[in-house]
Amino acid sequence: MKPQIALQLWSIQDACKADFYGALKKVKESGYDGVEFAGYHGKSAAEVKSYLDELGLQVAASHLSFEALQRDFEGTLAFEKEIGNSRIVIPYASFQTLEAWHAFIEEMEEVAKKAAEEGFEFYYHNHANELTEIPGVDILDEMVQRTKQIDLEVDLYWLADAGVDAFSWLEAHKDRIGLFHMKDMQDSPRESTEIGSGVLPMKEYVQIAKQIDIPWLIVEQEEFQNYPPLEATAIDCQRLRAMVDEVHSA
Repeated sequence: MKPQIALQLWSIQDACKADFYGALKKVKESGYDGVEFAGYHGKSAAEVKSYLDELGLQVAASHLSFEALQRDFEGTLAFEKEIGNSRIVIPYASFQTLEAWHAFIEEMEEVAKKAAEEGFEFYYHNHANELTEIPGVDILDEMVQRTKQIDLEVDLYWLADAGVDAFSWLEAHKDRIGLFHMKDMQDSPRESTEIGSGVLPMKEYVQIAKQIDIPWLIVEQEEFQNYPPLEATAIDCQRLRAMVDEVHSA
């Protein structure tokens, strides 16, 4: 199956704040199959669901803070169910000691177990810090080794930023990778850019996604050199779609 393509809405956060429905409409017009949420801009679950239904957008996943899940687990999951989401992603964590990380991983696993009982897949999204802040320790590897319910949403940009050999790392962890964040890297200054305009092997990442049967490729762009966000993310979708079509026709 070809993976579907979603946009992490953090990429167009200002447009979402200004006009959430209008921003989602632009996402659909840009050619995306779905979205990954990073907040709901004061809208109810019923409003969000009505926008998605009207526009024909699916929910790939939602980034939710771990604190929100701890504070109101049932309410948070009820909202996610109502909008049609089945994938919860913890977007970020940082700790200065291995002990603190281990405690957090244990807490996450407990929440992930409860989420699984409610029909949700549970993911952790990486930055570079998990691979660099505790010298000699790959926290994502620790996560995989110490849990059964937590899968990985791998941000390929941050793997590269951390200096990891992405291909061997992905091969080693393929059984627990369920989603990719597709983000290209401009070399100097080092920051994200449009897919196909940077230095990362994006097409090879699409080939790996095909091999390990990833259902959603999620575009995220955080810096914009040449185009405003809505225009840049439309280019991202067009270029990524062409790569997916090429890889899946081979």
